[in-house]
Amino acid sequence: MDNFKIAKETLDIEARSVREQIKHLDSNFDNAAAMIKNCKGRVVVMGLGKSGLIGRKISATMSSVGIPSAFLHPSEGLHGDIGMVMKNDAVIILSYSGETEEVKKVLPVLQRMKIKVIVMTGKINALVWRSCDCIINCSVEKEACPYNLAPTSSTTAMLAMGDALALTVSNLKGFKRENLAMLHPLGAIGKKLTMKVNDIMRKGKQNPVIKESATVKEALFVMTGTRMGAASIVDSKGLLSGFFTDGDLRRHLQKNQKILNKKISEVMTKSPRTVTPEMMAAEAAKILQQHSIDNIPVVDKNGKPVGILDLGDLLAEGIS
Repeated sequence: MDNFKIAKETLDIEARSVREQIKHLDSNFDNAAAMIKNCKGRVVVMGLGKSGLIGRKISATMSSVGIPSAFLHPSEGLHGDIGMVMKNDAVIILSYSGETEEVKKVLPVLQRMKIKVIVMTGKINALVWRSCDCIINCSVEKEACPYNLAPTSSTTAMLAMGDALALTVSNLKGFKRENLAMLHPLGAIGKKLTMKVNDIMRKGKQNPVIKESATVKEALFVMTGTRMGAASIVDSKGLLSGFFTDGDLRRHLQKNQKILNKKISEVMTKSPRTVTPEMMAAEAAKILQQHSIDNIPVVDKNGKPVGILDLGDLLAEGIS
């Protein structure tokens, strides 16, 4: 339990530190957001040590939401890499104390280059920031470290504030879902944003479709042959009239052992929930999960079953 006590205290302290940042949203944050939104070049993020690691994440977040960004280590910058900063760029410097020598030395260089500088710090009154354009307060009451020394709460707060800044600017720039899909073509995010039901559904011979006149036994043969735990039932016009699952079979067997000879139309679920081929796969997955179902018929605009969507196939694609 001692381990859990320490873990809980750490999470409580860091959670409070993040909430504290809300009161730091002032004109400096507003000005920084406007500065980045109007930046014609990239946002170059700089920081050392733990702040540098947080800076890399903030830079990556900005790039992923439509804000061109790159990370530059101040030490490397002082040894030639400052050349990557162009006149239309803006710089964000992360330094909780403002006492890092490399940061103190790189600031005059950026000033001579006439680069706009935004600072994220816990010491907003430090003299080193006097020439900066915006100073965002990221101070915390204390570190989660029991000795109040190791960067913990402070870096968590900076990360949260960086995310807040990135998403604020992204919104100002009119970044949309389609843009996010373009920047994330692969992986779970890309699939959730781009894959449609038509890309995943079982169709053709893998789509079990049965006429209303068939028996339950005949339906089971079709379901077994397609290895699906469900089947779409159609009327004489080929339009969806019902749906039957192996779960339905088990429930009916408990009441009537002779169900196999009954017509499927007598035991099917009438007017079942459906999805369309054009629907986003992620949206369809929510429907399956909300209603605790494993399969759902896919119908075209006329109501004809053109496929069946299986929850297992969605999960296999990383969509849930």
